[in-house]
Amino acid sequence: MKFIRFVFPMALAGAALLTSCQTAPVSGGPYHVTAYKPNDPSKVRVKVSLSKQNVYVMEGDRCLMAVACSVGIPAKPTPKGNFTIYRKEENKRSGSYGFRVIGNNVVPSEGQGGPGRYVGYPMGYWCEFAPAYGFHQGFVHPYPRTHGCVRLHGEAAPKFFALVRNGTPVNIASTQPEDATLGSKVQRIDDSKAPDPDPHLMITSAAFQKPSGPLLE
Repeated sequence: MKFIRFVFPMALAGAALLTSCQTAPVSGGPYHVTAYKPNDPSKVRVKVSLSKQNVYVMEGDRCLMAVACSVGIPAKPTPKGNFTIYRKEENKRSGSYGFRVIGNNVVPSEGQGGPGRYVGYPMGYWCEFAPAYGFHQGFVHPYPRTHGCVRLHGEAAPKFFALVRNGTPVNIASTQPEDATLGSKVQRIDDSKAPDPDPHLMITSAAFQKPSGPLLE
């Protein structure tokens, strides 16, 4: 099984700069996402465009954050419809895939049965919107890659986590109206050639890197 790879906020060099929802991306430099504080957190809405692989965090017509994401593969698609965020966990680990620690060896594992100690794969900044489906930190590819979750870059995931709360509405559809106005300005990311992180690191708390500086402007 090819395990989903985890992306750290500072891991990717050569990605591009996204300065705001209204500014076109600039090529080169470290990847950076600007996210804005909502005036009224109860008015925050999340929209996911499956065809564009974009996430738009909106407060009315105001864009708080617009970023690329990875969505589910055809065999395990991201569910469409209206949902709400109902569970947030900053340092979540998967219960269905991860690693088995046997002495000094760390090997990929599916599920918790088997020899040694099981440690789930890190899924930082988890925001669950349906049973076993959530937004979380991970590598972002330019094509569907997940088992149904919505994966966000390590720079975007903690800011998304800060913007939403339990009860935040989520709409997931093939397209969104924001595709026409914001979609072309969202910087594309391709983590497909990034190396797999060291599994010995992935089983430790260091897998959950904390962002530096303020999350929201």
